[in-house]
Amino acid sequence: MSAPDTIVLVHGFWVTPRSWENWVTHYERRGLRVLAPAYPGFEVEVEALNADPAPVTALTVPRIIEHLTAVVEALPAPPIIIGHSAGGAFTQILLDHGLGAAGVALNSAPTEGVRVAPLAQLKSTFPVFRSLANRHKAVGLSFEEWRYAFTNTFSEEESRSLYDRYHVPAAGSIVWGGVLANFQPGHQDTWVDYHNDARAPLLFVSGSEDHIMPPAIQRSNAKHYTSDAVTEIEEYEGFAHLLPAQKGWEEIADHVLDWALEHARR
Repeated sequence: MSAPDTIVLVHGFWVTPRSWENWVTHYERRGLRVLAPAYPGFEVEVEALNADPAPVTALTVPRIIEHLTAVVEALPAPPIIIGHSAGGAFTQILLDHGLGAAGVALNSAPTEGVRVAPLAQLKSTFPVFRSLANRHKAVGLSFEEWRYAFTNTFSEEESRSLYDRYHVPAAGSIVWGGVLANFQPGHQDTWVDYHNDARAPLLFVSGSEDHIMPPAIQRSNAKHYTSDAVTEIEEYEGFAHLLPAQKGWEEIADHVLDWALEHARR
């Protein structure tokens, strides 16, 4: 009946596991085993993905979930799963599938059925939706687009540094699919059972200044859950989308870990 000793960090789109570099070190210093698995094909460095984005165009949500499931199931005990952005949606899916001792979704992308679409989100994702042809492409962000969507509360110097270090293209097919999921019959790739009483505890964390996944999306996503499983939501003032790299992230990292350890299924 011991507490979880492993954390699995799930990255989002337009970045790679490198975006978790500070959290990996931070949690390891607390004596925990930390895994930050890459999406299939994302095992290479950021520079390589930008030079050849073929692995991005080949990406699908089922492939991502299959890979993450294999990582979690290979562990000797259920871990704490923490996901950022699209990784937050994938964390919800993994928990719904019976995996993990507890989950945290940071500035999470929505799961199927969440139809809130604030103007800031539409502007942030416009680079993908400006052309139907982007459904079959790897779509990158310019520095100006990155700064608006990811680092709008950062200095220009910080934002540029993080853009150069973290940014990679995203799969246009998945971004388009996330929108179309709410208008197609049957369950789509990001469906979860909002009535699943057996799901592990889940905490949503939202940055008040997030443009690409504004707090309204997190609140709507959390309200969809009507099961007896623990579901909570918190909002941090002044934080943008790239919350894991913003000054003050350590406090959030420690808090969500403490929350997960307190609520984790033994």
